[in-house]
Amino acid sequence: MLVIKLFRESLVLALHALLTNKLRTALSLLGITIGIFAIISVFTAVDSLEMNVRNSIESLGNDVVFIQKWPWGAGGGEYEWWEYWKRPNTQLKELAEIQKKCTLAEACAFVVTGNRTIKYKSNHVNNVEIMSVSHDYDRIVNFELETGRYFSELESANGKSVIILGSNVAQGLFENTDPIGENLKIAGIHYTVIGVFKQEGESITNDTHDNKTVVTVNSVRKLIAIHKRHLNTFIMVKAKEGVTNDQLKDNLRGLMRSIRKTKPLADDNFSLNEISIIAKELDKIFSVISLAGWLIGGFSILVGGFGIANIMFVSVKERTNIIGIQKALGAKNYFILLQFLFESILLCLIGGLAGLTLVYLLVLMANSMIDMTFSLTFSNIGLGIFVSGLIGIISGFIPAFSASKLDPVVAIRSN
Repeated sequence: MLVIKLFRESLVLALHALLTNKLRTALSLLGITIGIFAIISVFTAVDSLEMNVRNSIESLGNDVVFIQKWPWGAGGGEYEWWEYWKRPNTQLKELAEIQKKCTLAEACAFVVTGNRTIKYKSNHVNNVEIMSVSHDYDRIVNFELETGRYFSELESANGKSVIILGSNVAQGLFENTDPIGENLKIAGIHYTVIGVFKQEGESITNDTHDNKTVVTVNSVRKLIAIHKRHLNTFIMVKAKEGVTNDQLKDNLRGLMRSIRKTKPLADDNFSLNEISIIAKELDKIFSVISLAGWLIGGFSILVGGFGIANIMFVSVKERTNIIGIQKALGAKNYFILLQFLFESILLCLIGGLAGLTLVYLLVLMANSMIDMTFSLTFSNIGLGIFVSGLIGIISGFIPAFSASKLDPVVAIRSN
């Protein structure tokens, strides 16, 4: 009960002091508010960006291995790009061998991408990414169709000229009419629309089907030689349940070296990529951005903390004779210390909550203006409150301690 009473009286005195000096309180709050706003807004932006990027890359599948010419995450001074450029592209016949011999794979798909103009009557959409895929693409990549259907196995095998459109491509060509069954042209070849992907929205990595189209790989073989060096080809391999990516990669490495008849001491002439490679690179990038956030916000908080400490010294100076009277009436040193310390903490917490409110308003504004999801997480709210309280303790302790050590006789006689 004594502790509760002490806490209540200290809090009441702190509130009274803050309300008595409204202008000074407002100016003191401003420093902490700006500091908390700066640091939490930076962390909110970084966390939101990281969340959106990771969600985008994870949509590719954490249990999928990509066999292709170029490695992911390669770079630095020893990045010999010309050695990778000399590697052969992955080929459709290699897919057949992997499907036949890889016992750890749930599904495999061959993909070749390129950009073309698509025409429908007087409408056209330029620079559309055409994804030419083998039949099992839908077993590896998650997507939903707004209308229509996926390719049949017979259509994939025979290379029938059928196409599935991204939602933005369909809107650009057909506006608000139903595209199913309509014929359009790609490089002079007629394709029949059999499906439209459901709207997926913008992605940081641009890895959505909204601006893409998907056709059967065998239909594209009628147009171009799909194994030309300049084309982007790769094989996607999804692991069976219970099979790790490392196990799958070991199996695929042996198979690919066997298929390409690579000599025992020769290096691989292919790359086995996975999402974890991108995730590791992202960890490095976002750790640097987070450090920058701490530096930017830290300076703001430091300035706010000095402002609070200065105000508290002024408050102690103004109330020295009151402190002397309190001590003469029997107030203990710790009561005086807590009285001023609570005032400092309360001031910082109010400023911190004001800063968090501004961040929340900024998040609402950003979500309404930018096609990206921003969110003020509970961890960042907790961080803001914790930092505010910590700054209150650090900034207020020395003034509060000096007030608690005042001699009552000297304090009463002060002006």
